Amino acid sequence: MTNTASHTAATTAATADTGVRRATETKAATKTTEFIAYLGVLVAIVVTAILVGDGGAEDGADLFDARQAMEYITYLTIGYLVSRGLAKSGSREYYTA
Repeated sequence: MTNTASHTAATTAATADTGVRRATETKAATKTTEFIAYLGVLVAIVVTAILVGDGGAEDGADLFDARQAMEYITYLTIGYLVSRGLAKSGSREYYTA
């Protein structure tokens, strides 16, 4: 009951000046699991590009070079931005006092 009362009070305070309940589109990007997964995979790509294939072969071939790493990072970033766009469409997080 107290939780409902505090929610009603917060809603009333948020709508007092305009009569409209204000909201963000969705919660902040840093509060999502997509962001944490994005950072984890980003670090894994960078570490793999640094460690794999640097000078180990006689011909000096790099099995996972910087160009490939940047390509994967680009794909990862595009996927993250698309997922955030889909998450934002039609969802709301209301401001509370």
